Amino acid sequence: MEITSLTVYPIKSCRGIALGEAVVTRRGLASDRLWMVVDEDGKFLTQRDTPGLTHVATRFDGDAVVVSAPGTAELRLPLRFDGPRIAVEVWRHRGDGARHEAGSAWFSAVLGRPASLVRMPDDVDRAVNPAFGRPGDVVSFADGYPILLITEESLAGLQARVAEPLSMRRFRPNVVVRGAPSAHDEDAWRRITLGAAALRVAKRCDRCVMTTIDPETGARGKEPLRTLAWYRTERGAVYFGVYLMPDGDGAVVRAGDEVQVVERGGGG
Repeated sequence: MEITSLTVYPIKSCRGIALGEAVVTRRGLASDRLWMVVDEDGKFLTQRDTPGLTHVATRFDGDAVVVSAPGTAELRLPLRFDGPRIAVEVWRHRGDGARHEAGSAWFSAVLGRPASLVRMPDDVDRAVNPAFGRPGDVVSFADGYPILLITEESLAGLQARVAEPLSMRRFRPNVVVRGAPSAHDEDAWRRITLGAAALRVAKRCDRCVMTTIDPETGARGKEPLRTLAWYRTERGAVYFGVYLMPDGDGAVVRAGDEVQVVERGGGG
């Protein structure tokens, strides 16, 4: 098996950036979801409740993230930033975010509502759910775990059941792998290597209505969640892809790197 694509999402719920290589850090791939947009109460905003985020694109330019949206000037954000702290909330996590003044004004204008753009300070550790991690396992502003992996075979298995074309972008993975022996083989992985990086499979990824949002247009429908619910539901959750926990910090992974399953379990 091999890695066919790597993607990071510098700002939670905005568009991602495809990369040829990426550094694996404790929080996930470097620069992934370290920024987040929050409302007046500090609660995180996503495409689930704020469709305008669908149209916000990101790209790297030297030591900056350049953010753009139709009809407005670009915004430049430093890769590293600290500033005035505000209390923020993402799912069950409550902690500090460093508020970027110009970024907050930009997103408020683009979204048509008061909003703040915050970066996770380097000294903030957001722990993963201890039921699926180890002491010291942390994550960025991602939904719950550092890295999301999906195999091309899993998407092909889903596509065979859905009439409309499906892009992998709907599922927002960090790592896409080709060459699995069957669809959803990743469910049974327990320990893997991505090139030089060693990782544990924390759990399967349970999916939500985000998958029903067209990543190009922002239009909402019923697929693919309706079909996934038909054949991928277990204990009330719908699963597609797996979350990974890095065993170390600093390894570089590249598109084309070999993927090896070091340990298998019983199927997720």
